[in-house]
Amino acid sequence: MSPRPQPGSEFVLTLSCPDQAGLVHAVTTYLMSHSGNILESQQFDDRLQDRFFMRVHFDVSDPALSLEELRTGFGPVAEAYRISWQLYDASTPTRTLIMVSKFGHCLNDLLFRRSTGALNIEIPAIVSNHREFESLAESYGIPFHHVPVTPDTKAEAEARLLELVDELDVDLVVLARYMQILSDDLCKQLDGRAINIHHSFLPSFKGARPYVQAHQRGVKLVGATAHYVTSDLDEGPIIEQEVVRVDHSRTPDELVAMGRDVEAQVLARAIAWHTQSRVLVNGRCTVVFR
Repeated sequence: MSPRPQPGSEFVLTLSCPDQAGLVHAVTTYLMSHSGNILESQQFDDRLQDRFFMRVHFDVSDPALSLEELRTGFGPVAEAYRISWQLYDASTPTRTLIMVSKFGHCLNDLLFRRSTGALNIEIPAIVSNHREFESLAESYGIPFHHVPVTPDTKAEAEARLLELVDELDVDLVVLARYMQILSDDLCKQLDGRAINIHHSFLPSFKGARPYVQAHQRGVKLVGATAHYVTSDLDEGPIIEQEVVRVDHSRTPDELVAMGRDVEAQVLARAIAWHTQSRVLVNGRCTVVFR
């Protein structure tokens, strides 16, 4: 793993806009005029939607140039080309609140990856509707918030979650097998900054014990999907998916174990790409610059 850049030395610009001539030239000219040197550049032209997407990772030779000055300088370019854009310091960790219920494989994986530096995130809090993983959070020195959810307290629980998001200056909320359906209002307030993970089967199995259902139907693939949270349950823009092949010799418990491994890997990749500004939403789907 390459070392992290020093604060204020490397930046990432992402943008999308109607496709038109001169876009790349406008961006590169802007960077050159601000002592920028391109380290990585990726682009995609969606011809079906007539929309252009771009991600540029660059450094600057002028140590006095600040992030705010770079943002201010790009404003006129964005206005001229009707660009939707974001510009970040590449070194800044993403403040990530993790939510979990009674399945801890994804939570445990994310905590370990964060501790080794594999994910550039800060975890200011873990929220759960159960207490099973309070000791795990304590072992990593992360505050644990038990927020029980019942039909009568759902609105209160979601209000508490939003309070934590605001108080802790949270950039990203991760549903690491959080087994509660979020309200439409909460989904809208977390639009574009909440990622969920769920199992993926063909055919799809919902409700309790999905792996047992899958075993009974003789599935040949076990997989997982990471996606942005929307009010359409499990139908938000997909960031990453993975599958592994299985056959008749696998027991339900083996399917569960294989599924958990895939879920953890897929969620970690989705979070990594999101925190590196590699994921751009394109309507109901995404552009992912890996």
